[in-house]
Amino acid sequence: MSTRGDVPVIGIVGGIGSGKSTLARRLAEQRPVVVVDGDDAGHRVLEQPEVQQKIRERFGDAVFTETGVVDRRALARQVFGDDKAQRQARADLEQIVHPHIKQELIRRIAEARRTPEIEAVLLDAAILLEAGWNDLCTAVVFVDTSHDERLRRVKAGRGWDEAELRRREASQHPPEVKQRLADFTVTNSHSLHQSLEELSQILDRVLARRL
Repeated sequence: MSTRGDVPVIGIVGGIGSGKSTLARRLAEQRPVVVVDGDDAGHRVLEQPEVQQKIRERFGDAVFTETGVVDRRALARQVFGDDKAQRQARADLEQIVHPHIKQELIRRIAEARRTPEIEAVLLDAAILLEAGWNDLCTAVVFVDTSHDERLRRVKAGRGWDEAELRRREASQHPPEVKQRLADFTVTNSHSLHQSLEELSQILDRVLARRL
């Protein structure tokens, strides 16, 4: 079966803890859309021998486990943060992994587009805008969630404090920049039902543009 290139790809972005992944998954339960998970694609890329070799050359054995796989927590300690060494380390890591992640996303999008009767592909990728992967998208949706609500969620779900949230977010555009660069905004601080309805309406608008 050939790839249906007319199937739109809608990028989903937001601040850490915005709930964008939950929204994408829930919409896929209600409508014939396929979610492509950018985080999972990134994890798979870290399993590639070529990528592992380059990471070992740049970061050393300290970011690998005894079994030879990348220790993502150890790597995160080196690349997440806003001091000069962390910014350089993050830039070096991105240079290694981003081209491979993009190719994996392209492969997954093509695979998703072969799904019968699909309406759209939702590309859930936290750094979609920062990495320039929005060129894979028909439209980009920003999930707008207040800082207090996002902090509450990451405390409950990941055990992070505010300092850790700030440290992680230093690797991304500020939420207001993401919102400005996006085509649409969904508010997700209160009712999940309402947020899903907003996202579904945006999907309808994107589909209508392509008629």
